[in-house]
Amino acid sequence: MSAAMDRYNPHELESRWQRVWREEKSFEVPNPSEPAAADRSKKSYVLEMLPYPSGSLHMGHVKNYTMGDVIARFRFRNGFTVFHPMGYDAFGLPAENAAINTGLHPAQLTRINTDNINQQLHRLGVSIDWSRELATCDPEYYKWTQYFFLRFFERGLAYRKEAAVNWCPSCATVLANEQVLQGACERCDTDVETRSLAQWFFRITDYAERLLEDFELLESWPERVITMQRNWIGRSEGAEVIFRVEDMDIDIPVFTTRPDTLFGATFFLLAPEHELVDTLVAGTPREQAVREYAMRTRLKTAVDRAETDREKTGEFTGRYATNPVNSEKIPIYVSDYVLMEYGTGAIMSVPAHDQRDFEFARKFGIEVREVVSGRLEEGEAAELGDGATMNAAFEAGGVMVNSGSFDGMNNLEAGRAITRWLESEGKGKAAVSYRLRDWLVSRQRYWGAPIPIIYCEKCGVVPVPEQDLPVLLPEVEDYAPRGQSPIAANLDFVNTVCPGCEGAARRETDTMDTFVDSSWYFLRYTDPHNNAEAFNRNVVNYWMPVDQYIGGVEHAILHLMYARFFTKVLYDLDMVDFPEPFHNLFTQGMIYYRGAKMSKSKGNVVNPDEHVEKYGADTLRLYILFMGPPELDVEWQDQGIEGTYRFLGRVWRLVNEVVERTADTGYTPDFTGVEKRALKLVRKSNQTIAKVTADISERYRFNTAISAVMELVNDSYLAKDALFETDEGGGVLRFMARTVVSLLDPFAPHICAELWERLGHERLWEETWPKADERFIQEETYELVLQVNGKVRDRVQAPANAGKDDLLELARGSQKIATCTEGKKVVKEIVIPGRLVNLVVK
Repeated sequence: MSAAMDRYNPHELESRWQRVWREEKSFEVPNPSEPAAADRSKKSYVLEMLPYPSGSLHMGHVKNYTMGDVIARFRFRNGFTVFHPMGYDAFGLPAENAAINTGLHPAQLTRINTDNINQQLHRLGVSIDWSRELATCDPEYYKWTQYFFLRFFERGLAYRKEAAVNWCPSCATVLANEQVLQGACERCDTDVETRSLAQWFFRITDYAERLLEDFELLESWPERVITMQRNWIGRSEGAEVIFRVEDMDIDIPVFTTRPDTLFGATFFLLAPEHELVDTLVAGTPREQAVREYAMRTRLKTAVDRAETDREKTGEFTGRYATNPVNSEKIPIYVSDYVLMEYGTGAIMSVPAHDQRDFEFARKFGIEVREVVSGRLEEGEAAELGDGATMNAAFEAGGVMVNSGSFDGMNNLEAGRAITRWLESEGKGKAAVSYRLRDWLVSRQRYWGAPIPIIYCEKCGVVPVPEQDLPVLLPEVEDYAPRGQSPIAANLDFVNTVCPGCEGAARRETDTMDTFVDSSWYFLRYTDPHNNAEAFNRNVVNYWMPVDQYIGGVEHAILHLMYARFFTKVLYDLDMVDFPEPFHNLFTQGMIYYRGAKMSKSKGNVVNPDEHVEKYGADTLRLYILFMGPPELDVEWQDQGIEGTYRFLGRVWRLVNEVVERTADTGYTPDFTGVEKRALKLVRKSNQTIAKVTADISERYRFNTAISAVMELVNDSYLAKDALFETDEGGGVLRFMARTVVSLLDPFAPHICAELWERLGHERLWEETWPKADERFIQEETYELVLQVNGKVRDRVQAPANAGKDDLLELARGSQKIATCTEGKKVVKEIVIPGRLVNLVVK
């Protein structure tokens, strides 16, 4: 056997081509010398979500980065200047918890893991521009994270307040609302408690409306991601109504979507965490009972509190609020089914028209007053509703009753009229409310960017001067969670001098949520070595927005919404020229194994390194995209990767046999006059080019693209022996081999680079993507189905360009059709070119 026909050895050839790419810096892309004037029409920013370096890459990462690499390589070969960088989301709980588990310092473990991930990605052959590699834990990066915090602070978008917050007792830190899933910590699944702490927030609620409106600016996002964000932002239209506690001269605003039911409000509820609760009960006989109830509530999860079928509990505060529409004084209770993240944490309770309020009223003996009746037609005389006999709340629409001058009106129109009246009296106004709450960014943990704030008894809250950035994360011996940041134990860090009065002061010891780091990393990639600014404006405007972003749907609320908010703030600060960071988004499905999502905790992780070692990177890349549509969850099958490895072996043998048995004359035949068997393979090759091109560029159907190449390889094996007999056939086989290698290149770049060279060419990744010859896309003939009265009676070959009359002639010429229609009258002829002829007879 000649050298060209040696056995497929993936490790040897993959090492070789990875070395070539590394030494030649094949995928490094410099910024334009004059980015402000550069042509952006052929730039393409392809980006996958950056990984947490809390361990090695798993199969989900392999799928994510292989998908991005296919898109990047495809676009590069289609003439685009492809920008494809990589970095590490290195701060935060994942890396810190991993460090605590191993006993290594977070900085040391993070460096070990980033080096390992770097090696894994190199072994996978991903076409990364490694000159732009970054880690969010590097001072050169988080200096600018702190800089942005200060800009937010200057604009009033970063603020500190005492607030009821989500507390994870396992992680020993606060969590943003978005990090609480079903009442549990999204990181460790521990039930979340409620605590009252002074915390830093970003005012994302100021951008709620723009976050909704600007979905129109996106080119292509999955509808379910947009729906998830819409639901989380939770826009509601209604009225803000002022209830007054007369004896304390306190106004309590309430947002309601049902101002039509105001006359039916017979009591008032506050969330136990509401800031006015302590004020209302201080020094009263109800103080102890209410405080104890509030403390018990903090031990309950938000999910438990929101359960609709749970028995209602509460405590009377001893205070009363005045209903603005009828001046009635109604009792104020605290109840755990009222949550601070909805509305204002206070609700007017209308038991006749809200089931939870109804159950509360029945338990505590409070009046139920019907004000919307479903028994009347609009315009009829209002009847007094009998709330005392109601068995459940009536929550539908109807006609107003017990509502003074609004009686007899449709409740929707009455709601608008009541709102107008409130506005005229200065007791309320039309309003829009959002479920979205401000982003809580304080973390009582060590491994994060220090918040650049100083506290001075004389000057108050003082921002760290920009020239003093970065505020370096100090060394601490004990970084385990203690309920406050471990940094607080480092007095050399804490004790400082006020930049205003130069008196004694102390530093903020909380660190920033890691989602702050990942909300702008895609901007830093464009100018990662800039020490004078976070990025050059002209450079970032050249590359951004990201043309194709790829990652998991689990980041729909957290990362994706935070990144959108961050970009809008920078847009308003006149630092960038675009309000949205990601024009196109693709979310890939999960990988399951043995019926469950791959997870270390479930013990069902398949190690990608083992498969690369056994089969090679190309096999793993190809298999992980061949498993199914990329947006769907798929089940890992060990036997499947074996089959993929055998397929690459077949490609290796086929192409090497073509190299061995045909001459590369450099001549590309016209193919129009080749004999039938050769023409069939020419046609199949061009059809495969067309399909693979469409599947990658238009649909991201990587699995069907790979399947199409497999079909071409199978057809080539069946045809090759006969075609090797003639020079013409040899030329066709050369064309087929180039087509197979060229189309397979984005998926399996190492083997294809090697085979391309053996075919007599150089640098496949720099070759123009093949274009299908339109003359050979359509088949010369196709199978025409012949029916009589809708039943299939025969199948014949029809010319691809045959018209209606020709197809009818073929049908009449069929012996089987003639037998079925003999002695009968044809009353209708149905012809669908390319598919069938149906004769309707009587």
